[in-house]
Amino acid sequence: MYAGQLLCEAFNYVLKHIIQEERPNLDLGDGYGFPSSHSQWMGYFASFLFCHFTFRHRFVSTGSRILDILRTIVLYWGIATVAGAVAYSRYHLTYHTARQVFWGFTIGIIFGTFYYSLVELIPARKPQSVLGRVKISLLSSPLFTWFRLRDSWDVWPDGGMEVQYGRWRAEWDAKRLGKDKKVS
Repeated sequence: MYAGQLLCEAFNYVLKHIIQEERPNLDLGDGYGFPSSHSQWMGYFASFLFCHFTFRHRFVSTGSRILDILRTIVLYWGIATVAGAVAYSRYHLTYHTARQVFWGFTIGIIFGTFYYSLVELIPARKPQSVLGRVKISLLSSPLFTWFRLRDSWDVWPDGGMEVQYGRWRAEWDAKRLGKDKKVS
């Protein structure tokens, strides 16, 4: 996700210098206005997370179907609200025109969906594809091992959250109850 953010920002920089459209208020902000980089980032952020929560991440059930559905609604609504609020703020504060915000957000959504498909969806669904083999090579490399970089969603549907919590809980209970032994 973070590498995609950097690429999205670089793409925004290139677009701004090709198009060279001024901001509506020249007293606010430096540089060109089209497309809005904040709006583009939020479009990227929202679309990447929507794709991730739709295609890869699986939450541990609360035990109630209604609560599980409510959690999903609140999650998607929250992401959309934050992304929309940030994008709207750029227009409201007159850093950008509505057109600059709209196109920034749209470019971000397209970029985020495309990037997610390339680095997450295709390698996960087709591990023998070129993208899948590149991902396997990277995750198996000494550099990734040294930095402890991993893709937890390839191992656990919730990204390892339940396993991590279970391990913490066992050690916490042992510590809290005064046991000296660590759980391994």
